[in-house]
Amino acid sequence: MLAIERRNEILAKLLVEGKVIVSDLSRAYNVTEETIRRDLEKLENDGLAKKTYGGAVRNESLNVDVPYNVRKQANVLGKQHIASIIASMVDDGDYLVLDASTTALSVVKSIMHKRKITLITNSIEILLELANKTDWNILSTGGVLKEGGLSLVGYQAERMIGSFHVDLAVCSCKGLDMEMGITDSNERDAEIKKAFFKAAKRKVLAADSTKFEKISFVQIANLQDVDVVVTDERPSEAWIQHLSGSGVELMY
Repeated sequence: MLAIERRNEILAKLLVEGKVIVSDLSRAYNVTEETIRRDLEKLENDGLAKKTYGGAVRNESLNVDVPYNVRKQANVLGKQHIASIIASMVDDGDYLVLDASTTALSVVKSIMHKRKITLITNSIEILLELANKTDWNILSTGGVLKEGGLSLVGYQAERMIGSFHVDLAVCSCKGLDMEMGITDSNERDAEIKKAFFKAAKRKVLAADSTKFEKISFVQIANLQDVDVVVTDERPSEAWIQHLSGSGVELMY
């Protein structure tokens, strides 16, 4: 196993469990404890983890971009649940835009049986998933490849989206707050999600339960700017009332 593959697996474990132990990782990967400490030091230097005595804990900052291949391994069941709900909103012949989130990939897998879908996306992973899907019309936004994100961003992507009108847009976020609204960690990601929402008749926010009561770096939209929030668990009564008062449908 390459060092980067091992570090990504360690990071995925951190995202799920919150902490790792050097001795456990040393045994699991059949490498020395010193090798694991170097892995954890690299993750700490990249802002993805915080070393502790005998191990490390995940970095709770919402302004850190975790690599796509690592995010894909986190909360898989929650993403599948959200995707199944969103799939129920999609009809044959619909026009969709999906962002480059790992949840969006789950949505695509949940709607593969739909017919004559037109899909616009900035996700490299989704484009690869649909490479052999002959009965759909697949459009790429184009743009600049975001390092570690398997996504296309930038002015070209935003301009391409601006010329289309679709039935449904599905986007994710890093944070969801009653006052600050919907936020993300990266300005380029936020700008393309704004463009996606602007192009759609119906705007769907896919946000698992860990995103509630969180604020990240840059605002995507206000809560009342979206039509539906889809999550994986019933939120607090305060959130249910707040979304209802904002005219936002909640599905979970």
